[in-house]
Amino acid sequence: MEHPTRLTGGDFTEAAEPLRLFAAWFAEAKQAEPVNPEAMTLATVDPDGMPNARMVLLKGFDERGFVFYTNQDSIKGHELAAAPKAALTFYWKSLQRQVRLRGGVEQVSEAEADAYFASRSRMAQIGAWASKQSSALESRLAFEKAIARFTAKFVIGTVPRPPFWSGYRVLPQQIEFWQERPFRLHDRIVFSRSSPTAPWHKARLYP
Repeated sequence: MEHPTRLTGGDFTEAAEPLRLFAAWFAEAKQAEPVNPEAMTLATVDPDGMPNARMVLLKGFDERGFVFYTNQDSIKGHELAAAPKAALTFYWKSLQRQVRLRGGVEQVSEAEADAYFASRSRMAQIGAWASKQSSALESRLAFEKAIARFTAKFVIGTVPRPPFWSGYRVLPQQIEFWQERPFRLHDRIVFSRSSPTAPWHKARLYP
């Protein structure tokens, strides 16, 4: 039995371009998923070509790409600096849907990073200053002391964005949509293009 708000297999496989389809699916996910529908797996590679994957949160998307924010001194930040390509995967279990995309990566503008940082809660802003993300932490107490130190430092006025904290935009060159179907006869379509400014080409895939 189909979910009452779900696009049927025929509907979504007839989509002409991926961004509008992603927007429709994401809107449904925000209604259906109880926790973090914007969660996505980010995959990068280290200097030896060994892949790394972790969950991050989507903070915006448009025709330019898909944006997330992080500490640039983190493992993911160093890996993206050395190899600016990434893959993202969304999985919305309640809708039995998956979206995968991959492409090059660019840093967001200073203005974009400043605007998003300003929208975060004050404690999240303090945490960005206090955390040496991905570095060894001798104890939880050491982290709490760092939080207290920066809380005191920024006790008055706004908290500025740390110079090592910014956002990245994944510029998709391939986006695949997957819808679970009975008996593992799933629906899959993939949109591909040769560059971030090239037109999209669509193909249907075997499950």
